[in-house]
Amino acid sequence: MTLSTPTVRRLVLLRHAKAEPGGTVPDVLRSLALSGRSQASAVGRSLAEAEIAPEVVLCSDAVRTRQTWDLVRPGLGDVEPDVTVTPDLYTADVAQVLALVGAVDERVRTVLVVGHEPIMSSVAEHLAGPGSESAALRQVQVGVPTASYSVLESEEPWDAWGRKTSTLLRLVRPKD
Repeated sequence: MTLSTPTVRRLVLLRHAKAEPGGTVPDVLRSLALSGRSQASAVGRSLAEAEIAPEVVLCSDAVRTRQTWDLVRPGLGDVEPDVTVTPDLYTADVAQVLALVGAVDERVRTVLVVGHEPIMSSVAEHLAGPGSESAALRQVQVGVPTASYSVLESEEPWDAWGRKTSTLLRLVRPKD
């Protein structure tokens, strides 16, 4: 008799780095501030140090999220994930984010979503079930700062991730 080993899947929800103030251009066109560029680079290093290598990246099409990903990517080394830039993440709600994640191939083990507040924290709170880290859960309940990311894990296939089906392991705020 062969026992199968459970497959752990990891979802990383990253809020874009610090953007320039709004008002002079449409919100979707706001770019990263200088401090945001530094933050995003720090996220890449932080993910690498934590040995988090996304196989799939789902990124909002807003300028600041694409710039965040572009600056995170070099810190990951030789990792070459499949990247999808989509306008759906710019205005998504929890159900829409979970639908995008649910469409990921079940063989993929790590997905990174680069998006916006308040949705990144709302998705983390929605998914966080028993055993979640209490300080991280408290933070996602009130919102997360720029360039922070939540790490969640579950043995569920991507299309079964839903309310309280994963464990929120930590919330990371890389230093810039």
